[in-house]
Amino acid sequence: MEITLGHTPDADDAFMFYGFASGRVSSDKFRIKHVIQDIETLNRRALAHELDVIAVSAHAYAYLTDYIILRGGGSFGLNYGPVVIARKGSGINADKLKGAKIAIPGKMTSANLLLKLAVGNFTEIEMPFETIPDAVLSGKADAGVVIHEAQITYDRSMFDGVLELGPWWHSQTGGLPVPLGINVASKRTMTTDQLKEFSDLFVKSIEAGFENMDAAVEYAMQYARGQPKETITEFVKMYVNELTRDMGSAGKKAIEKMFSMAKEKKLIDSGAKVEIV
Repeated sequence: MEITLGHTPDADDAFMFYGFASGRVSSDKFRIKHVIQDIETLNRRALAHELDVIAVSAHAYAYLTDYIILRGGGSFGLNYGPVVIARKGSGINADKLKGAKIAIPGKMTSANLLLKLAVGNFTEIEMPFETIPDAVLSGKADAGVVIHEAQITYDRSMFDGVLELGPWWHSQTGGLPVPLGINVASKRTMTTDQLKEFSDLFVKSIEAGFENMDAAVEYAMQYARGQPKETITEFVKMYVNELTRDMGSAGKKAIEKMFSMAKEKKLIDSGAKVEIV
């Protein structure tokens, strides 16, 4: 069976798929066709049900039908996550974010939902994640949410980190991990047995990365966006952790908590049922 597998051009995703890409993990039951696009494009493709297996924002799962979450491949922050930045000297702080113009990396991103949970209403300016710092610097936006490696590499001589969403979430939820990215598989195109088999195979690909850390990071460097290997290694180790191997009950509870908080604030219509294979 050919599996269309959508993931992002990001180092942590590449690391997870190293086992497949290197040939260390394979199966005569699945032929994998990689589709590489940014996370918000993948969120929208999941809404249209265009791919068999797809990396999406945890937030986006609230709007999906006929997809089940794979136990492996999740990106969870452990008391860290997206950061809201403002231009140094702008006078913007966490208390002034409500009602501000804030650049976001996509409406269905988990970063956007976390920010809404934290600050309430603000004016969204949706744009590609890599353009957000420039938009904040130029004044197009009062503040912006940085994701991926920009969380640790934004220029602190030019920007202030005015709200760290990871610690905020940690304090609000009694220490649950921050649910950011997940991988989902189609119940329309795959049987129950195929879903279970692919889920197990994907975990083996992740484990191959852990077992061959240097080689897997080297593979991920093709998506380094100009960052040095040390930075990419740090970023990968942040978001490819034990919950990536298997999100378990902690990961499931974190996603359910995000949905229940969002439903209470009427940010999503319903608390979507979190199904994991």
